[in-house]
Amino acid sequence: MPRQAGGQAGVTAGGRAAGRARAKVSVPGIALLAALAAGVSGCSGADPGTDTAGDAKSGESAAPAAPPGKYRTLPEPCRIVDRGVLRAMLPGAEKLPEEQQRKLFAGEPAVTYDTDRRVGCRWKAESPEATHLLTVDFERVVSYDAAVSDDDRAQAVYREQLTAADLPAPVDPPPASSAPPASPTAPVTPPADSAGASGSPGAPDAASLQPRTLEGLGDAAFLDDVRAPGGSTAAKDRTVSIVFRTSNVLVSVTYGEQPGRPDQLPDGRALQDRAQAMARKLAEQFSDSGE
Repeated sequence: MPRQAGGQAGVTAGGRAAGRARAKVSVPGIALLAALAAGVSGCSGADPGTDTAGDAKSGESAAPAAPPGKYRTLPEPCRIVDRGVLRAMLPGAEKLPEEQQRKLFAGEPAVTYDTDRRVGCRWKAESPEATHLLTVDFERVVSYDAAVSDDDRAQAVYREQLTAADLPAPVDPPPASSAPPASPTAPVTPPADSAGASGSPGAPDAASLQPRTLEGLGDAAFLDDVRAPGGSTAAKDRTVSIVFRTSNVLVSVTYGEQPGRPDQLPDGRALQDRAQAMARKLAEQFSDSGE
């Protein structure tokens, strides 16, 4: 009997010892599970792609994108120019045979790599009196900055061209002279630079024909006038250029004349008037097409 009791006591003591051992082993396991659970709970509190800096501005809305330009396409330059305008700017063309006239007025398209962004056309008329060269160029400006509109980018490009033209400062008209008027019978010799076509007198003074900005043409415009020096045997050619902006499109008109004889001078007033008339006609056509 004593042995049996001792055996039961030993078994009981041994069972308690094993239970305490299992308890000691399970405590670290429970702690580890609790730590992992806390880590998972903490990770699930935020999206994987967010950060605290982004969360700080989560209440702010993104700035709206700048509006696109008015023009999404460009017209065909060789066809948009009115035939009557071409006849006025290319004198002598009407004397050509009908087939040659048709070819001349059809123009020669400029070679461009993206006709949605830039197109142009060229006309050239030759006669014994003079050679006239006319070109038009249309550039559609697109801004790739979401914060800058196409119009603003086009205005920046226009300003770059205006700066490159290096226009002279405007010249104020001379004050009225108090000197007595010249005798009506006294001969008047015009300055050499004021002579018109074929060296004829009576052309406007150079100040009124100087390069300048233009009012009432598109959103902004300027005119440049370049005269080649020529020489005793070389013709003195003259080229008038007009650039204007209408919304996100820049339009350039270049019109030049080379007289047939070296003693002739191109008529600057006629060149400028014709170029401006054509530019204003193009501005009207662009305005109508964008409505």
